[in-house]
Amino acid sequence: MASWDPDVYALYRRYRERAALDLLTAIPRDLEPREIWDLGCGLGEQAALLAARHRAARVRGMDSSPEMLARAKALPAPVEWVLGDIASFAPDVPADLIFSNAALQWVDDHATLIPRLAATLATGGMLAVQLPVADGLAWRGTLTEIAADGPWAARLTGVEGVRPANAPEDYYAWLEPTCPEVDIWTTTYLHALHGQDPIVDWTMGTTLRPYLDALADDEKKPFLDAWRARLALDYPRREDGATLFPFKRLFIVARKA
Repeated sequence: MASWDPDVYALYRRYRERAALDLLTAIPRDLEPREIWDLGCGLGEQAALLAARHRAARVRGMDSSPEMLARAKALPAPVEWVLGDIASFAPDVPADLIFSNAALQWVDDHATLIPRLAATLATGGMLAVQLPVADGLAWRGTLTEIAADGPWAARLTGVEGVRPANAPEDYYAWLEPTCPEVDIWTTTYLHALHGQDPIVDWTMGTTLRPYLDALADDEKKPFLDAWRARLALDYPRREDGATLFPFKRLFIVARKA
């Protein structure tokens, strides 16, 4: 499993929070949940917001990273923090709201996962999910090419990075049998990033983690330098110092019958 550095992940917090807040505001205001789970809660900010919004609810934030949970536990929020794996999530009480922001892309087999999460909902419960859409993006393609080309290729064979999201139609088909209300949409955010290597910095706390964990120490800099050279061609820095970084995300809000 990839290691996680909370400080690196938080570098572009305001950009990452935008999608999380968009997902939060899409949850209907008439929902009055008693049991809430934030799956892949990371640093815990969204779980804390859910606890503030639904004061009568029991809110639990689950993550597989002890480092992330250690940071989350420092928040002054009435949230129960749980170390666990989304793939084996099995709540003891049906959930009224399952929230997951930019986490399910690390879990295999969404054709099984999504219906299973929906099955753990209480009657009238909601599933609210946001996933990055990584396929078809130039930076993802060049990362895959660099990983397969160079002295590190053998070491990176079989490394599992972010799973590509399925088609929106797939998620609808998996949810429709139990959730008559399904709302799915995509949004592309155009981030104006600043810094010497902002895309490398952005992905250092997420997408790059499995690759860097698999590399020897003396391979990491040459690997990153090779990718930086490709990124400089595909994402040139503008005269104003900004590097424009389009990032597409998929949103799903579904209510169980």
